[in-house]
Amino acid sequence: MNKEFLERLKELYRKEFGEIEDFELLPLSGSKRRYVRFINKSGDSIVGVYNPNKQENNTYFYFTSVFKKNELKVPELKWKSEDKVYYFIEDLGKQSLFEKIMKDGYTSEVEKLMKEALKHLVHFQFNAGGSIDYEMCFSSKKFGAKQIYSDLLYFKYYFLDMLPIEYHTEDLLSELQSWSEELSSIGPVGFMYRDFQSRNIILNEKNELGFIDFQGGMQGFPGYDLASFLWQARAKVPMALKRKLLNYYYDYLVEYAPGMSTVNEDAFKRDYLKFVLLRILQTLGAYGYLGLIQNKPHFISSIVPALEQLKEYLEEFSTYPNYNELRQTLEKVVKKDIINSFKKTKYPKENVEKLRIKLFSFSYKKGLPKENSEHGGGYVFDCRGILNPGREEAYKTLTGKDDEVQYYLETKTQMPEFLKYVKRSLDISVMNYLDRGFDSLSIAFGCTGGQHRSVYAAEKIKKYLEEEFELSVELVHLEQEEHDYTRR
Repeated sequence: MNKEFLERLKELYRKEFGEIEDFELLPLSGSKRRYVRFINKSGDSIVGVYNPNKQENNTYFYFTSVFKKNELKVPELKWKSEDKVYYFIEDLGKQSLFEKIMKDGYTSEVEKLMKEALKHLVHFQFNAGGSIDYEMCFSSKKFGAKQIYSDLLYFKYYFLDMLPIEYHTEDLLSELQSWSEELSSIGPVGFMYRDFQSRNIILNEKNELGFIDFQGGMQGFPGYDLASFLWQARAKVPMALKRKLLNYYYDYLVEYAPGMSTVNEDAFKRDYLKFVLLRILQTLGAYGYLGLIQNKPHFISSIVPALEQLKEYLEEFSTYPNYNELRQTLEKVVKKDIINSFKKTKYPKENVEKLRIKLFSFSYKKGLPKENSEHGGGYVFDCRGILNPGREEAYKTLTGKDDEVQYYLETKTQMPEFLKYVKRSLDISVMNYLDRGFDSLSIAFGCTGGQHRSVYAAEKIKKYLEEEFELSVELVHLEQEEHDYTRR
């Protein structure tokens, strides 16, 4: 990845839009695209995008123009560079529908927003979809048998084959190929958004919906998008609400989508359930690759919800899939021991609640924090071997909590590799302490001034321990905060 993308985006923003009051690096996803929210002195914001894949960007620009003509709420393209690698888009809002669901649960307001999203989906698929030139699609122009089979192989190689499960390889591959051909022949077809999920639906301050991340779209069965939305693993939509929204979508589809008034309800819903299973397997394949292979924590933590959804599906719909080897293999995948192997913690709840982590950042010039627990155990990690951003004038007044410093440490130093080995070391003690019911563990990160490297490392390890083990972590930055801790 181009490590200079942030500086380049800043430069382009200043040239095209004026001075920057503030900026925010938006979270990484599974793609190589990077997003930065820029804010001016008036408080107005737009989003800068860096994506080295020009073909994908061309598709995004084309789809944006089509959707805008059809009055669908997608980000307006504000500016793009001549090489089409950098561009700026409208900022639709800071909260996703997924975040609102996680915060509020499935309230009547959330249900209303989900119904509104499904109305928009129909218009994406058939109103706008009818005017799309599918030759402009980035990956494939149609969700055909080869594409589906490729996605199923992704599940096989990057997830299934990572498990201690035996199956008949030749029989399974044969069934996956047959199933791919079956799914590719299902109609009707329209624009398939491909990643229509609540994480890609944005809410503004008025709770109006906006839609992002549609560049992977192609022609395909509309029930696929519905499956993506209702069976999003981490969203955990209740089964009763899934059924209710399925009926709502179908009724809206036959009433408002051009040419869809004769779609048979029973056939559509049966075919939809086939695509639900396909989507679950695709998701597990992606989580396997990004989580188990590339070791990205967010995707690792998403595996259990996806497996639980697969289990729910197999229990609820005993006739799907109609392939013996595939069905038997999937039933092995959702066995309790497999699901438990991916859970964040397998330790007694009372042990998790008992163990307290004391986490520090400090300056070696001023001394290490004193360990006051009964057993006195713990770690001290020396960050001074990492390139120090404090040597550069731009970072002297900042700390490891600031975006600019974090970006520097993540892209220009060996900090990511350093923390990888730190986590492996900590895992040994944390798991042992949880097994044995210990009550405290001290962890400290030191650097020259206790301002940049140690602060960054302590913040990242706090998040890691909270997410991976659901532990209570007390973090004190000795050189940045008031405290009453003594030194060694």
